[in-house]
Amino acid sequence: MDKTKIYAHARLRRLRRDHGLSQVELARRLDLSTSYYNQIENNQRPLTANVLVRIAEVLGTDPAYFADTGTVHLSTDVRAALADEAAGEDVDTEEIAEIVRDHPAIARALVAVHRRYRDAAEQAAALAGPGETGEYSASEPHDDVRDFFYEHHNYFDVLDTVAERTADRLGLAPGRSAAALTAHLADLHGVQVVVSQTATAGDSRRYDPERGTVFLSARLSEAQRAFQLATQVAFLEHGSALSALATGPGLDTPTTRALARIGLANYFAGALLMPYARFHAAAEELAYDIELLGNRFGTGFETVCHRLSTLQRPGLRGVPFSFLRVDRAGNISKRQSATDFHFSRLGGTCPLWTVYEAFAAPGRILTQVAEMPDGKRYFWLARTIHRGGRGHRAPRSTFAIALGCELRHAARLVYSEGVALEDPRAATPIGLGCRICERRDCAQRARPPAGGRLSVDERRHTGTPYPIVAPR
Repeated sequence: MDKTKIYAHARLRRLRRDHGLSQVELARRLDLSTSYYNQIENNQRPLTANVLVRIAEVLGTDPAYFADTGTVHLSTDVRAALADEAAGEDVDTEEIAEIVRDHPAIARALVAVHRRYRDAAEQAAALAGPGETGEYSASEPHDDVRDFFYEHHNYFDVLDTVAERTADRLGLAPGRSAAALTAHLADLHGVQVVVSQTATAGDSRRYDPERGTVFLSARLSEAQRAFQLATQVAFLEHGSALSALATGPGLDTPTTRALARIGLANYFAGALLMPYARFHAAAEELAYDIELLGNRFGTGFETVCHRLSTLQRPGLRGVPFSFLRVDRAGNISKRQSATDFHFSRLGGTCPLWTVYEAFAAPGRILTQVAEMPDGKRYFWLARTIHRGGRGHRAPRSTFAIALGCELRHAARLVYSEGVALEDPRAATPIGLGCRICERRDCAQRARPPAGGRLSVDERRHTGTPYPIVAPR
């Protein structure tokens, strides 16, 4: 057992509430005094090894649930803020780790100030007129919502549980789910489903509450229709639960709360079409073969990958995955994670990451063992997906989907067969993005590495871009 003290008050409080327990009731089950338990939840006492074991026994959760993965996320954001030209200081990685560990509130404040500074800089550049506005984008509500899902390890037990019960009650079956959900909406809510050839451009689903009608685009496949109808069921039947979940730090505006509700409704839809226990059992049986899982549950590649990243039910966990969707320009439009893997939202991602290679091999599943600068290794798989294109004038789009896990889980995946998982020479060294990556031997660099002073010597030409003066 790691001797590092674990302070996990927020996660323990969330876990207790997810199980519908009061502090007094959980303290009794853990054989602790109420005052001692209260001190744990208020971050005044650490979780000891004995308490962790008792929690695992009582609540059926893995002790790894309390691993302090949030510090990785925060450390990355602090590093990005300090790597900004405006900071003007080189801060050692160990010093950043100390700040995050010993003064997390100060670290979060620093990140918040940096984001406000970047927002203001973007607005000033826009008001100044035409010209370059820098590589940073202003902070967006979508970023706050992604962080919200990250903080919850991309798992919401209350939605998973009710979706599982609903799926059993409706008898949903692959290939016939859309018909069953159409009948359910009509019987329970008096809502009619209309597949429209002339739907508003760009609308996959549009709900008209006054007419009691859901309009679906005729461009949607059977699986996509089922997903959109399942999302509508979430809004109609579980709107209050969605609103209750879409609260907390970071979701401070009507826009962020509305986006979080949409994300949670989509989560429910995936859980309804792929009920947790059945999907988890199938994933283990099929060694996480995405295409076979899609065939069994009547869902698409992206939907299966997203669902795989949510299998974190205490006592019945799947492989903890990170899930991302990117476009050709490197923009991340979806980012969900049950692990501590985290790319900075600023400065771009690593060009050596296999997700970008997927665009050169459309439709093929590519794999990669990737090693981070701290030595931690991950197993990644990536494949392109295409949207639209039904008809000559129909809009088309292409994305790459990436699914990754810590290397220790890779042997459970069918995609790791024949890969030299234990050979360090098979790992591709990647980073958190050029701006904050400290690697100094990367030939693919687009910016100087974080920390250090540029070595500018007209008498030399190096094979590595942006050489740095070695520290004494």
